[in-house]
Amino acid sequence: MQPNVVVLDNGGGLIKAGLGGERDPSTIIPNCLYKPISSKKWLHPSPLSPSGAGAGDQSEPIDLTSASVRRPIDRGYLINPDLQREIWAHLFSSQLHVSPSQSSLLLTEPLFALPSIQRSTDELVFEDFNFNALYVADSPSLAHLYEASRRPTGLISKAQCSLVVDCGFSFTHAAPVFQNFTINYAAKRIDLGGKALTNYLKELVSYRSINVMDETFLMDDVKEKLCFVSLDVSRDLQIARKRGKDNLLRCTYVLPDGITHTKGFVKDPDEAQRYLSLTDEQLTDSEMNKNLDHLQVTEKTHDRKITDLTKNEFDLTNERFLVPEMIFHPADLGMNEAGLAECVVRAVSSSHPYLHPLLYESIILTGGSTLFPRFAQRLEKELRPLVPNRYQVKITALEDPILGVWRGGSLLASSPDFEAMCVTKAEYEELGSARCRQRFFR
Repeated sequence: MQPNVVVLDNGGGLIKAGLGGERDPSTIIPNCLYKPISSKKWLHPSPLSPSGAGAGDQSEPIDLTSASVRRPIDRGYLINPDLQREIWAHLFSSQLHVSPSQSSLLLTEPLFALPSIQRSTDELVFEDFNFNALYVADSPSLAHLYEASRRPTGLISKAQCSLVVDCGFSFTHAAPVFQNFTINYAAKRIDLGGKALTNYLKELVSYRSINVMDETFLMDDVKEKLCFVSLDVSRDLQIARKRGKDNLLRCTYVLPDGITHTKGFVKDPDEAQRYLSLTDEQLTDSEMNKNLDHLQVTEKTHDRKITDLTKNEFDLTNERFLVPEMIFHPADLGMNEAGLAECVVRAVSSSHPYLHPLLYESIILTGGSTLFPRFAQRLEKELRPLVPNRYQVKITALEDPILGVWRGGSLLASSPDFEAMCVTKAEYEELGSARCRQRFFR
């Protein structure tokens, strides 16, 4: 095996990068360049904190209010190779401290990538960075590999079969995986991901409270901290209409002022979580009053009046669950697309009938958008009426939905067969991109 195998999960939102064989990636950085209004040049984002790792060089947080953003990947596909080259060059030299010419690369690529995009990627890897060898994998197969390795005696490992639901930054895929290979002809896609949800939240807040259309990073934070998936939308809409302390959904988010704090924050985190702490039985109308007394919610009348725009804050109520609702009902956004449950059923139906019971019993959730509270319960609730009664439905969330694909890649890169699976630079120069890609069963 090559002395260094760089594992690169090159997502539209985040890049997860590290060396093969390690448990966690060495660095996680946003796949973009940004320009704060206080800066005249485009800056590389600071690394985020991976699980169990340090927070990187974030000693001086940058005020990202109204920052401009440039991304090399749009709707999941590489559209700006020059920008991607710049980001990778910074990543390899300043973050990973590796020499590409002495390393191999395991790279993730979205399903259904066009040949022209694949050629651009190969040129980046072999001609710009001079990697020794390349292996291209898709996210579903790596997520399956990691989950199978975690539970050697489980159904996924024994049957070597699973259905991976990948809700990422750019879009959502439901892809059956059999013996570590994605069944491409059965994979289904919804053109809706975390980016579209953030944009929808920006529109809702801008229409109802304060203009935040330019605050991409801020609204990402609001979405991640406050949004959740509703198990009963009509009931939650009724709760959102209530006034005062009866409205368990209302919470306040404070915007950065650029002086005392450069990042936004939730005004009362306990208040924001009180609704999620209740069970369905406790939320019925007959018990609502008793539970409110039990919660001992302190009513702050001066905080619960109409939002004061001079305070640089805004309230959220039904936006908290209407935004993730778009994954299950894209038609509400005016998109002519099936919801996630129907997408899963179509993916299973497109595969061999013998696999149907196994696929429904081994659904794996990966991707950042599956981190919404109650996501798995809602998907199971929507799937059950659509799935024949003779089949069981079992949904497993990855240990870490954001890092699961990278960990699968790290496992693959440390396997003894990895070197034989790669395309070397000499083969690329002799045969070209299209012929080399056939080795990856693309």
